[in-house]
Amino acid sequence: MATTSNFRNAIKKAQGQALVGPNVINKALPYLGGGLVLTAVGVYGGLGVISSNPSIFMPTFFVAIIAELALFFVVRGIAERADNGTALPLLAVYSLLSGYTLSGIVFVALGTAGVGLQGVGIAALGCGVTFVIARNVGSNLGEEDGLALTKTVQLGIMGLFVVILLQVVLGFFGVFTPSWLEVGISGLGVLLFAGASVVDFYILPRAYRDEQYLSAALSMYLTYINLFIFILRLLIAINGRD
Repeated sequence: MATTSNFRNAIKKAQGQALVGPNVINKALPYLGGGLVLTAVGVYGGLGVISSNPSIFMPTFFVAIIAELALFFVVRGIAERADNGTALPLLAVYSLLSGYTLSGIVFVALGTAGVGLQGVGIAALGCGVTFVIARNVGSNLGEEDGLALTKTVQLGIMGLFVVILLQVVLGFFGVFTPSWLEVGISGLGVLLFAGASVVDFYILPRAYRDEQYLSAALSMYLTYINLFIFILRLLIAINGRD
């Protein structure tokens, strides 16, 4: 849900705007990279807890989820004020928490035949390839095409998260998604967040000033983390089918 909130916020700021931060993405990229490295550290820590003390993982997972959601809104507000000295350590903690919560799906991927460490590498490589393509395409989008793609992706992501929320609710009652439907949902998620990565390069320079580079880094971070998750979900769904 934090993803859709951040996406709507960026779109609202960017509507009808010319470039206000022509260098904001270049400034954001080192912090995006640093956040992803810290996320990898968080994943490693989470996997260590699952291996050595599995009984405490789920309680700490839920605590981390709540803390992560709360911290997201705090970090976003501070970063938008361009108070980067305060926002940076909070963003680092957010990245670590995100990695810890991400370790669950990575653990499932590692234990799924046909996915494993190779699948995790494919998901990471897919994010990298998407970044390269998205930077070229998104930076060259015209006003009309950029706004049209932005609105399409926004609506798609909102619908996707409604479906996921429904999946979670039904899961509590023992109703699970058929494998063919999980493949479809995961594939749609991959397409939508690949589209969001293109949108980032169009919308962020129109939404944030150069000194708001941590806000841009947070937006891009959410895009690639979710893309990674949905690529992994797709690989798990395909290889886990009966």
